[in-house]
Amino acid sequence: MTILIIGGSGFLGTELVRQAASAGIPVAATFTTRPGDAPRIPWHALDLRDPGRLDAVMAEVKPRVVINAASGGADWAVTAEGPIRVALASARHGSRLIHVSSDAVFSGTRIHYDESSLPDPLTPYGAAKAAAETGVLLVQPDAAVARTSLIIGDHRSNHVALVHDLAAGTRDGVLFSDDIRCPVHVTDLAAALLELATRNIGGLLHLAGPDAVSRHELGVLIAQRDGLDATRLRAGLRAHSPRPGALDVRLDSRATQSRLHTALRGARQFLTEDPASLLPAE
Repeated sequence: MTILIIGGSGFLGTELVRQAASAGIPVAATFTTRPGDAPRIPWHALDLRDPGRLDAVMAEVKPRVVINAASGGADWAVTAEGPIRVALASARHGSRLIHVSSDAVFSGTRIHYDESSLPDPLTPYGAAKAAAETGVLLVQPDAAVARTSLIIGDHRSNHVALVHDLAAGTRDGVLFSDDIRCPVHVTDLAAALLELATRNIGGLLHLAGPDAVSRHELGVLIAQRDGLDATRLRAGLRAHSPRPGALDVRLDSRATQSRLHTALRGARQFLTEDPASLLPAE
């Protein structure tokens, strides 16, 4: 079984490539600007706005499963239309698709969201992710669309890097105490996605941790784990900020978790465990 990881040079993609290769699974990966540094992995340049190039990569790799872990931010052509192009190409080549989505598809009005909840995004990024979900499942009804939340790991995580910058005083800003999410560790998320690749589980799925924490509490936990001065992390309210976005979005992952062997740990667990146990194996 060959797995093609789209967005393989990104934070999540890098971990997916590492775990697949460590498990002896044949894997190929794509990149937009530069390939990852995983040895002996076939890397393919790919712009999701280019359907011809996507078709050529699929024809060369011939993957049984495609995991789309690419992130294009609020770029509609990449984040909304790109996954639909991937779904169409996967269908043409007989490949199963696992598409990574986001809790940004929700407004926070309901606070608690399970897999049956309908998207109601507030931001352009959330709208693009919601459109991608709809398009992917229209093209491939048996695809797996896995919504996740804040992805945490080492300094390569944007959230961890922000905490380090704030603690060092190299960036100014606050961490919102009213902005609640259910973070997941990158190693757990990658393992769950690879488990999906080996099993016939499709539809809308939630892959987030069980702990609902504010961005400020998350920052304090990261600082304590990494030996930083947590008192340098100022708290603020998103409700008082001009930045758009949902306040309290808690993905309920219990239904999906009950179908998986991979355990998704909560932030309060994985950020207080021995840091050495969270590092990727060499």
